[in-house]
Amino acid sequence: MRLSQKADVAYLALRQAIIEQALTPGTKLPEDPLAEQFQISRTLVRAALARLASEGLIEMGNKRTATVAQPSLEEARAVFEVRRCLEAEVVRLVCERWQPAWRATLNAHVKEEQAAASAGQANVSIRLAGEFHVLLADMAGNPLLARYLAEVATRCSLILAVYGRPHSSDCAVNEHRALIEALARKDAKQAIKLMAEHLEGIERRALLTRIVHSDQDLGSILSQYARTVGGAT
Repeated sequence: MRLSQKADVAYLALRQAIIEQALTPGTKLPEDPLAEQFQISRTLVRAALARLASEGLIEMGNKRTATVAQPSLEEARAVFEVRRCLEAEVVRLVCERWQPAWRATLNAHVKEEQAAASAGQANVSIRLAGEFHVLLADMAGNPLLARYLAEVATRCSLILAVYGRPHSSDCAVNEHRALIEALARKDAKQAIKLMAEHLEGIERRALLTRIVHSDQDLGSILSQYARTVGGAT
């Protein structure tokens, strides 16, 4: 594997571990162990951490140790305010530009969500639920909107890790399926209504004052995620 590929694996493994809540908010990410774990230089580790910091997933410290971000309740509410605006526009554009083939693509993704939930992989189900919204944003045909939505959706995953109660996979799957049907009918009014209700449910789960922590060591977590994302690069 080339050095650049290893650097990408480091970024992707860390990102996925954070989104799936394997690395919980407040977890320290020291440069030297990360460099050893991924067999890359500290310079490349810093580059990967900088990418994650730009997405709001980690906070950079002063002693070569980053930490998984811990957004405040005020920041969390601001993120959801922005997300509601972005998602409404995404749904409107998808309805306007709807292509029949998209229905199968979206249903296949929801099927993956259901399979993860049935297998008891709650964290994978959470990640896939967020990726459903990113997939919709890509279909909207506006790269800038898709970029902003992807960033906000990942921050929401982090917020759920800090404050949320357990993810309801059945709710997510059923609500996503209902949304697909409205989009397929090009019923923008109904689709926007369903999306708003869906996001309200996510926000209610997210903005509860509960903090969770992981007792699994950093190396075990990252070796698992490096294997997962390494096969995809």
